Amino acid sequence: MKKNIIALVLLSSLGFGSEYYAKLNPINTYTVKSAVSGKVIYVNDEIKSNTAKKSTIVKIDSQVDMIDLKQSQLKLKNLNETLKIQKGILKSFQRVSSKSQFDKDNQKITILNIASTISDLKTKIATLQDQIEKKTLHEVKNYIYDISVEVGDYVTPGVLLYNSMDLSAGKLEIFIPISDIDTIKSKKIFLDGKETDLTISKLYSVADSTHISSYKCEIIVPTPTKFSNLVKIEFK
Repeated sequence: MKKNIIALVLLSSLGFGSEYYAKLNPINTYTVKSAVSGKVIYVNDEIKSNTAKKSTIVKIDSQVDMIDLKQSQLKLKNLNETLKIQKGILKSFQRVSSKSQFDKDNQKITILNIASTISDLKTKIATLQDQIEKKTLHEVKNYIYDISVEVGDYVTPGVLLYNSMDLSAGKLEIFIPISDIDTIKSKKIFLDGKETDLTISKLYSVADSTHISSYKCEIIVPTPTKFSNLVKIEFK
């Protein structure tokens, strides 16, 4: 299998004059990895090899985070009320001549400490909300190629969850000798012997690190009927 893949890659990069071969791939392929830690509690097995329609793909347990968030929000509400009370006390201190500067300064410190705690708590709440959101993975319309986790797995940041693909268009990648670039730009593109209205979508102006005497060229194919087939590309 590995030899076949290598052979295909080599074949896809070969050019014979103005004739090239490349595999038609989805325009974009996404490798979705976990951004958080937790136990996988849901996997949408039915969506494998199908196109998502605002579908949930994987869920990671967020029960503890939800409890923490709820308690933190309640604590924040109470602290805000406490802060109002302490500010009122400071105002009363400032109106009473019998209160020393020491008492007033201590009250100011109390207010500053509460304000600092509120600031820290707001950061914690925002972090929890972000973490909870990242524990449910959705896809709007991409094709779900595979899912790499199962219910019960424990994942950490960086662990592969699934791969998805944008099948709205296809992409052909070939490597054109630098010496042929100027002549090829003005020619028609033929795919498998058929003339098309396609044009070069992207042409890199720096030589490829592997194909050192060639520029990488991308051709976007709108709404292809199938993918992964080997396509003959000609410039005439």
